Amino acid sequence: VQLQASGGGLVQAGGSLRLSCAASGRTFSNYFMGWFRQAPGKEREFVAAITRGGSSTFYADSVKGRFTISRDNAKNTVYLQMNSLKPEDTAVYYCAARRLGTDVDVPFDWWGQGTLVTVSS
Repeated sequence: VQLQASGGGLVQAGGSLRLSCAASGRTFSNYFMGWFRQAPGKEREFVAAITRGGSSTFYADSVKGRFTISRDNAKNTVYLQMNSLKPEDTAVYYCAARRLGTDVDVPFDWWGQGTLVTVSS
């Protein structure tokens, strides 16, 4: 499956952005989808994930209550709505897909190219 992330940009602290990740190549609804991020000088970290039908979602503690992951299987797209953004949310955000399971600690199979989010103070 090919993944294309978009929607990043520069936003002031307290603002909002919505990231999108369009998938192509295979049946999108078969995939457990996730968002990860990597800040400068830091390791990549899990942000959020959503099950194939969208009934269950998972979040890192650092974004819980501020970020919302959703998906539209008819449009082959997963979204990350980011509200109340903080400077520490600055990172390259990646979407990822996995064929099996729903454990966020298990490596994902396919990755998008990343989209940069910069939050100014």
